[in-house]
Amino acid sequence: MFTITKQIQNITAAAFVAVFVTACTGTDEIEEREIIGSVETLYNSGMNAMESGAYIEAIQTLQELERQHPYSGWATRAQMMIAYAQYRRGEYDEAIAGVGRFLRMHPGHKDIPYMIYIKGLSYYERISDVKRDQGHTLEALKTFKELISRFPDSEYSKDARLKMTLCLDHLAGQEMMVGRYYQKEGRFLAAINRFRYVVEVYETSGQTPEALYRLTESYLSLGIDDEAQAAAAVLGHNFPDSDWYADAYTLMKGQNLEPIAKENSWLGNVFKGVKESLSD
Repeated sequence: MFTITKQIQNITAAAFVAVFVTACTGTDEIEEREIIGSVETLYNSGMNAMESGAYIEAIQTLQELERQHPYSGWATRAQMMIAYAQYRRGEYDEAIAGVGRFLRMHPGHKDIPYMIYIKGLSYYERISDVKRDQGHTLEALKTFKELISRFPDSEYSKDARLKMTLCLDHLAGQEMMVGRYYQKEGRFLAAINRFRYVVEVYETSGQTPEALYRLTESYLSLGIDDEAQAAAAVLGHNFPDSDWYADAYTLMKGQNLEPIAKENSWLGNVFKGVKESLSD
């Protein structure tokens, strides 16, 4: 889980930026009770509970603040912190709903980047194994893209970019898994379509070197030597020190072929920097 340690700003400050604090989840259950107090008292109580990791108590207190003082600036801050507390408790759907409500109510608020970031994390934390549905991965990617597009200089965009890379690698990994299955079953055209998708859509992912090697293998299996040569050439040009290229080169030599870039290959349109020949 991504954490940022910062001191929470004094509640009397004109601006409040919610950030992550490193804390345990605290008690899971507290007694139902009526929460009474001034707006300042309620906010102080909620933030004290937050800092101690008592997220349920913090949520209940801040929700009561919002109910009793719906039009105050404190209520706006409370909405932000409720979404954060729900995220920390793993109540991801609730956190996402809270972010959506905040964005509708406060479309011009200065802390919108933070709230979009919370939404992205609430999807990101539920990314599953590549063998399972990647709906949360796609939603996380979409949300982080929105954050970076709208607020490229935000302090949260830097981490969003890193997490986008991991999302893309995860999605590419699922395509590779399916492609390898098709290849093993001898369904080479279906395998090529998967590996090609990885190269074209997830070009910058860590899966690309293997995808190019698998393309080399699959094209050779179908007797399409020129595309196999092109795939090996692109692999050697972009990843010359990788084990995948070493294997591809050995595979080509075994067929008395050389890695040669082809002008009319679709691979040349993906990797513009490929030289005409890499067969020194």
